[in-house]
Amino acid sequence: MAILRAAFCAALFILTGSLAGAQDVTLSSRDGSVTIRGMLLSFDGEFYRVDTEYGELTVDGSGVTCDGPACPNLQAFVAELVISGAATTGEVLLPALIEGFGRRNGYAIDREDDQPDAVTFVLSERGADQAIGRFTVRSTNTDEGFADLLANEADIVMALREIRPNELRRALDAGMGNLRAAGRNRVLALDALVPIVAPDNPVTEITMPQLASVYSGQIDNWQTLGGPDAPIAMHLLDATTGLGQAVEDRLLRPVDATLADTAVRHATDRAIVAAVEADPFAIGLTTASETGAARQVALSGECGFALTASRRNAKAEDYPLTAPVFLYMPARRMPKLVREFLAYTRTPAAQMVIRRAGFVDQLPEEIPIDEQGARFANAIAQAGDEVSLGDLQRMVATLMPFSRMTTSFRFEAGSSLLDAQSRSNVEQLATALESGMYDGRELTFVGFSDGEGSASANRRIAMTRAQAVRRAVVAAARTADMDRIDIDVAAFGEAMPMACDDSAWGRQVNRRVEVWVR
Repeated sequence: MAILRAAFCAALFILTGSLAGAQDVTLSSRDGSVTIRGMLLSFDGEFYRVDTEYGELTVDGSGVTCDGPACPNLQAFVAELVISGAATTGEVLLPALIEGFGRRNGYAIDREDDQPDAVTFVLSERGADQAIGRFTVRSTNTDEGFADLLANEADIVMALREIRPNELRRALDAGMGNLRAAGRNRVLALDALVPIVAPDNPVTEITMPQLASVYSGQIDNWQTLGGPDAPIAMHLLDATTGLGQAVEDRLLRPVDATLADTAVRHATDRAIVAAVEADPFAIGLTTASETGAARQVALSGECGFALTASRRNAKAEDYPLTAPVFLYMPARRMPKLVREFLAYTRTPAAQMVIRRAGFVDQLPEEIPIDEQGARFANAIAQAGDEVSLGDLQRMVATLMPFSRMTTSFRFEAGSSLLDAQSRSNVEQLATALESGMYDGRELTFVGFSDGEGSASANRRIAMTRAQAVRRAVVAAARTADMDRIDIDVAAFGEAMPMACDDSAWGRQVNRRVEVWVR
């Protein structure tokens, strides 16, 4: 051990001994044999994070002394956290969670609104003057959140889209790790993109292809959608916002369409809602958590049934424009108080806070089979030539004793990889298995497919996907006692479509693995 320690100290000396120039801090080993000079990036109460000429170093504070103007006061350490990004998340959800965390742990919280687009929550022990934490939430947009992280001006990003390849590369180059890897991001909550119209607009349903045609300018009159003979005014979020980008990524790009020049972009959901409420011939795309007095238009299709963005179908990703709320965290050590806050956000108590804030929580729900009549009726109505009555009877007989969980798994477009929400679902379900929540119960992973190809091939593909998801969940549930849980797989291919196969969105919604429990 002494040899390893000596080698480590020698390596640090080689890396840092030649550093020169005015620096913020100097960290010295207790015996003075090792010196590290650099700019102090953070101190979490236990470890220093220093930017040196050769990159970031993380140093155990118990083994060094600190000298320089940036050295922290070890007797009055305050855990600092800066979260930056999407205003939709930062203005409502994060403040609610921070205040819920404070109440849960008996902390006093003072709110400081002394910065534009930012609020700071000062946490302290009740009855004490000394702060123990300062959590700052900057509410701008997803692009700005990643920019702040890459500039070392934020610790966590709130995002309403997945990280872009260029942002991922820059984070890797900056030593922040792979932000797409497990542990570097999580789905905090769920929202949904919903089309809205004025309350007196007669149009109540629209298909995904029609919605794409509206926003690309190919459909420009309400009469085409069964409404009045009037031009359609389109509204959506600004291109710098995560959800504004999601409209183009998820609605237009799959059909090689581009946004119409006549579309009006807004900085906030509230501005979209106000514009739609004021114009009987307007349509807007906003979040389900911010619709005001406007009316949500259901997404429909000839091969499925009309869906609005409810809590259950957002959790299950049955609604095709579900929008995960992401947190992205670099590969660096957070202060203990911050780690406790992040752990709190996964608890059932936090899920209730998320729901009260108007977002969709991630607590799994069980849907009894007698509440799924529309799904089974649609399966019968849409059964093709290759799906026999016997196939449908086998599916019903298998699933009848079970309830469907809202935990579902879907795949990235054109890929066998799980999408972002489903990757988070793997961790959520694995954690539940580890906690013993399903001890003594039976879980079945049920695979479904789109209708492309033969029915027999689709059943094989669906079974392969169900088995793959089962393996991923079991592998993630490292401490679960699998002898106490009965986990099975089944597959029914194209037998229960959720949408038409005539669009990329429909095929993606239909390719899924559901979890059923009894």
